[in-house]
Amino acid sequence: MSKGRLFVISGASGVGKSTVLNEVMAARSDLRFSVSATTRAPRPGEQDGVSYYFVTKAQFQEMIRQDAFVEYDAHMDNYYGTPKAQLEEKLKDGSVILDIEPNGAFAVRKTRPDAVLIFIAPPSLEELEKRLRSRGDTSQDQIQLRLDRAGWEMEQSKQYDYIVVNDQVQTCAQKILHIIAKSCDEE
Repeated sequence: MSKGRLFVISGASGVGKSTVLNEVMAARSDLRFSVSATTRAPRPGEQDGVSYYFVTKAQFQEMIRQDAFVEYDAHMDNYYGTPKAQLEEKLKDGSVILDIEPNGAFAVRKTRPDAVLIFIAPPSLEELEKRLRSRGDTSQDQIQLRLDRAGWEMEQSKQYDYIVVNDQVQTCAQKILHIIAKSCDEE
């Protein structure tokens, strides 16, 4: 039986999830980060087994057949999923943060109703578009796909326990840290 609390973080591509989560993880040494598997190519600076487990579509599909995921989904022409074994192992040692999209979050909620769902929202769709363009690693077509998806994701945020706007990284991280502290005290 796991002893840790599971926190699910979601937000549109470009909202700054990774930057905020780096702040959150640096502030709490008792948190573990669940590494997802993906079929997308690594971005500059990402490391296999740290940022994601980078696998081929064939490998991912084999993992689906083996029921090796807590949740998985396909979007932006790639698969993303949370390996079961890795998540359960980390939960034995403490609380875990999972960075996944809404369909995955809702799948996790079905099997782990005690999970705390936190949605990171952009200050506006205009700001989100500006952030996506400033990355410099995303094609115009991909930017439009991500903006279209962001509208849907923001609609889904109503089903989350908390919505935190990332208008400033440290402020957003502090709000999430407060939610985590409050939730861990409730255990």
